[in-house]
Amino acid sequence: MCGIVGYIGKRDVTNVLVGGLKKLEYRGYDSAGVAVLNADKINVVKTKGRLAVLEDKLKNCELKGIMGIGHTRWATHGEPNDVNSHPHLSNNGKIAVVHNGIIENYMQLKEFLMSKGFVFKSETDTEVISNLIEYNYKGDLLKAVMNTLNDVEGAYALGVVCTDCPDRFLAARKDSPLIVGLGEDENFIASDIPAILEYTRDIYILEDKEVASISAGNVDIYNLLGEKVQRDVFHVNWDVASAEKGGFEHFMMKEIFEEPAVIRSTISSRIKNNEIVLDQFELTDDMIKNCEKINIIACGTAYHAGVIGKYVIEKLAHIPVEVDVASEFRYRDPIVNEKQITIVISQSGETLDTLMAMREAKKKGSRILGIVNVVGSSIAREADDVLYTWAGPEIAVASTKAYNTQLAALYLVALSFARKKGLLDDETFFNYLEDLQKLPQYVDTVLKERKVIQKFAYQHFNAKSVFFLGRSLDYALSMEGSLKLKEISYIHSEAYAGGELKHGTIALIEEGTLVVCPLTQDHLFDKMISNIREVKARGAVVLAITMDKHVEEVSKAADAVITIPDMDPLFAPVVVVTPMQLFAYYVSVMKGNDVDKPRNLAKSVTVE
Repeated sequence: MCGIVGYIGKRDVTNVLVGGLKKLEYRGYDSAGVAVLNADKINVVKTKGRLAVLEDKLKNCELKGIMGIGHTRWATHGEPNDVNSHPHLSNNGKIAVVHNGIIENYMQLKEFLMSKGFVFKSETDTEVISNLIEYNYKGDLLKAVMNTLNDVEGAYALGVVCTDCPDRFLAARKDSPLIVGLGEDENFIASDIPAILEYTRDIYILEDKEVASISAGNVDIYNLLGEKVQRDVFHVNWDVASAEKGGFEHFMMKEIFEEPAVIRSTISSRIKNNEIVLDQFELTDDMIKNCEKINIIACGTAYHAGVIGKYVIEKLAHIPVEVDVASEFRYRDPIVNEKQITIVISQSGETLDTLMAMREAKKKGSRILGIVNVVGSSIAREADDVLYTWAGPEIAVASTKAYNTQLAALYLVALSFARKKGLLDDETFFNYLEDLQKLPQYVDTVLKERKVIQKFAYQHFNAKSVFFLGRSLDYALSMEGSLKLKEISYIHSEAYAGGELKHGTIALIEEGTLVVCPLTQDHLFDKMISNIREVKARGAVVLAITMDKHVEEVSKAADAVITIPDMDPLFAPVVVVTPMQLFAYYVSVMKGNDVDKPRNLAKSVTVE
């Protein structure tokens, strides 16, 4: 989950590295550091804390050179401190390494190196790599790195500089993302595109077990057998401004405000002549008709989108759906076969647990449909079919707009499958398409009423515990509302199914407990009103979210009501999640938290 950047060229290398790390700090902010090669010496400056601490430290240093690597850390092995910060030097000081990932056999390798006289300063697994490269180095850095990588087990994205190679540096990856940026007489590496978007839009996407040798004028890519690999250039179409705050105080608020546009982008290009046309799909009508079960695999926010997907696909396409947390799926020996379709959902397309679970399902014969945001990501490349969510770069650690677009994509899949199975007549299908295309304007309406949400957040930002209560799709949605609040406010929060309230949950309700209740499912409306009255009778304060048509009745039961436009309840989650995101945002701001970089979290989870 760490961030890596590297550069060789004619620019001020320190500025390039620090500027790139600023764009990657969402990947981890326990520590930061840079290593710059100057003549026959590697100068390393690193420190515990956020990037701003490193910037202050660099003011007193003159790091000159044309080549360097940088790192921002999310700690796995070793506490966040100066010594455990990256980059890590080898014992002889000639090799520096930055690393994202986890080396699973690092203790065995460390013991071996110590038996050879190597001394370790840190508690990290990364220092093993720098010293193992030194051990393997016999005058050929590329061969030394390859030999090292053949010995390590686990995930890695690496940047390596060596004093004996002043005109080039190396990069490598396995199960952790890494790209090579291509410039004119300069080249870059980065964990993610925004880090180098200021300088180039042309990139190579490294595949697993590949090593890139990078000079100012050339990039060569090899597999671990030493064979040169040919790679097409990928051109990035993102606007540079899309990775900037654009006048908003926080990326999170900017990204919430982008939801109408990105929902529209995800939907509109897939609806042509009143039919759904899914790009990069080769699923045949027979495959869909003969599908016995759909598995949905994801983590975190994407998992919550998958739970919504289960409800919608089962309702429309009449295919049984099982939703799994990716980290559990791969270890429970799931029953998967060639008659099943597996949908994997990931914003980054690099979430390691999801990626490994996908490979497990594929190995067992399932066809894979990837729903991802990042073009060219590992999941996108390895899936049989891909549906991109056109959310653009999402910088805030807490996901918002990506969730809305994942839901939009799942609705497209559900409607497409139902149509191909002949389950929807023309009138019903066209009505659904019309409702789907109205979602952006519904979200926009909610955004215009954000001050109501802000006021309620101001009244309750000191809550000790918050419960989200819903039924059916509202319950599935409550999971995401609860997660968002936990992530950025650090308030204990849980989501519960309304029907489970009397089976133990109600014991947690006491005077002043805040309960958030979405009420959008018409067939369960009366039951949710009863649930509200039950918690109110025990002293709870209730915030309800409902459609305009229900406002009068809900106002009689709840303490405060946020409204969304009237719509088909099937599509309500795409809209209702926005006030939940706003509530979490305003609570976090009022508590003085760092909204975009919540404690202990990172954006892309590329380690187990």
